[in-house]
Amino acid sequence: MRQKDEAGGFFHDSFIIVGAFGGGWAEEKKSSSLGTVSLYFENDFLAGTDRDYTSGMKLIWTSPWATRHGKRSEDREKKGSFSFYDILPFFNRPGDERAVSVLIGQSIYTPEDLDRTGLIPDDRPYAGYTYLGFAIHRKTQKIMDSLEVDFGIVGRHSYAEDVQEKVHEWIGSDEAKGWKNQLKDEPALELIYERKWRFSPSNLGRGFGWDFIPHLGGRIGNVFIYGNAGAEFRFGWNPPVDFGTCPIRPGCESSPATAPGDDRRRPFGVHVFLNIDGRAVLRDIFLDGNTWRDSHSVNREYFVADIGAGVGISANRFKVTYGLIYRTKEFDKQKSNGHIFGTLLITFFL
Repeated sequence: MRQKDEAGGFFHDSFIIVGAFGGGWAEEKKSSSLGTVSLYFENDFLAGTDRDYTSGMKLIWTSPWATRHGKRSEDREKKGSFSFYDILPFFNRPGDERAVSVLIGQSIYTPEDLDRTGLIPDDRPYAGYTYLGFAIHRKTQKIMDSLEVDFGIVGRHSYAEDVQEKVHEWIGSDEAKGWKNQLKDEPALELIYERKWRFSPSNLGRGFGWDFIPHLGGRIGNVFIYGNAGAEFRFGWNPPVDFGTCPIRPGCESSPATAPGDDRRRPFGVHVFLNIDGRAVLRDIFLDGNTWRDSHSVNREYFVADIGAGVGISANRFKVTYGLIYRTKEFDKQKSNGHIFGTLLITFFL
């Protein structure tokens, strides 16, 4: 009963945090657009494997961009009230545009041998992570900052086993037999920050263009602790004017945010992209094991990189991107030198 009360208190406090983040934007939003809805689906089945980071899903709603006006902040000071944004560095500058994202997602990890029922000491633990998140974003013409808080649960009550079992039924794969050895239940709380820069030269003519988007960020909590940096290069015909494409990564969800009054009735466009993200990892619960309880663990690598390539298509109110991601070796005794999975993103502009 005590454990249940503690979990309830944790989620109650998390919702208070979310409410504080969202209050400021609600005062400023004025747009005929309802924002965007994006669905991520990642699975190594798309690359012909079934191990390591084997599946990820995320559903995101992102608001339209809204401009911050300095006068409103002054009025709030006179009234003795303030927006949560006013105390955040980089997010409280008059004239900048801001947006918010609300998201829900799940990640699933398994060892390579799915037929073994016992614990596999030299391979990664079975693990699942189901989470809710809230993010705020601020941008100028060439810079975007994102701050995100995620809270959820790792372990049996993430229901990763149930989801994988159902997916394997759909695609005709064998059942994974070692889920009884998965990480134990653990509430999760994370804070993530990422900054992006967009460098876009003049148009190449006839609708063709390219851009270069480096990024720098970090993630801290009881699930992951790391610093990351990377970049993306895009080239195409009528390419999107946003801050790039990425696989499921916290702090990278605001690219499809709309401008006020933007109905997204735009011409057909197609582009290709190449991206890389490197992480210096101090903690990874899916390799290090539970934080406060004994559990299976392996010796992780301290540096991991994702290298991806793909294609994106946009037309009218839709944007679809598909790519393959190569992830370098994550732990000492990993049998392969890396892992490949597919990533699909579908965005609908409301």
